[in-house]
Amino acid sequence: MTSLYKKCAPFVPGLLLCGAVTLAAYGLEAAETHLFGRAWLESLVLAILLGTGLRTVHRLDQRFEPGIHMGAKLLLEIAVVLLGASVSAGALLENGMGLVGGIAGVVVLAILFSYFLGRSAGLPKKMAILIACGNSICGNSAIAAVAPVIDADGKDVAASIAFTAVLGVVVVLGLPLLVGLLSFTPVQYGVFAGLTVYAVPQVLAATSSVSAASVHIGTLVKLVRVLMLGPVVLVLSLMGSGRGGARLNVAHLVPWFIVGFLALLGLRSLGWIPQAALAPAHDAANFFTIMSMAALGLGVDARAVLRAGGKVAGVVIFSLLGLGVISFALIKFLGV
Repeated sequence: MTSLYKKCAPFVPGLLLCGAVTLAAYGLEAAETHLFGRAWLESLVLAILLGTGLRTVHRLDQRFEPGIHMGAKLLLEIAVVLLGASVSAGALLENGMGLVGGIAGVVVLAILFSYFLGRSAGLPKKMAILIACGNSICGNSAIAAVAPVIDADGKDVAASIAFTAVLGVVVVLGLPLLVGLLSFTPVQYGVFAGLTVYAVPQVLAATSSVSAASVHIGTLVKLVRVLMLGPVVLVLSLMGSGRGGARLNVAHLVPWFIVGFLALLGLRSLGWIPQAALAPAHDAANFFTIMSMAALGLGVDARAVLRAGGKVAGVVIFSLLGLGVISFALIKFLGV
């Protein structure tokens, strides 16, 4: 017991600080909802902003560092595993393999477009990958999941999340205007929202004002995009492990949290996870993700992020526009 305490003790101060920032983020989100009827900034975004703000204005003691590092990595990997329990492949496949294949194609094309756009703009390779995956799959969650696989720098992760988070809010507010502008049917708009909006809650916010059909199809399409997270991270892991002719290691080829994600996804699809366990798994994944974002924020000085601001913002905006064009093309091609 004493040995276990000695091993865990160094992580406690940092984890407690991450927990405090997480609770503050939840509190601010609740305050937003109470005052304005909705949360304009989600707790995930608030956590990284609060963490970054604290790190920027106050020099943290070195004793916090081990726990902050653990929070940014291990808790996030656990969250990715638990995410698999919230997705059922069977429910998605029932809506047509053509649409499922098309969504996968959109994700691949959008990743390639965003990556090469970022590199052309002079962004570092890892940041270009983070923006490409976040833009094309599921925003902050994808950035957070990809980061440990490519060993991304904390400031790159924070900058990518900060800009995609702000743009995500703008998209939710502005997307319903496209219904009339592009003459979308409710189903077409739902598909478009599912392909372009970053997070599942944001899809609900962007479609609920249009129709129930838009909400339903938008959520399903969004979940297919979430399913792409596992294969994309696996491919990135394979590419990273092969550099320099190093001997391949199975643990590096297939990170444990991706194996766990796919395993829970399979169990969920087979109906082997009790219904009563689904909501707690989803809530736990959400909490660990937010806490890991607090840890990421606590590891970043905002002044370093702001120095890369304009270029990153431009890449994120044009990447999203490219995703919108590709998504619109898919809707017209499939005749949804």
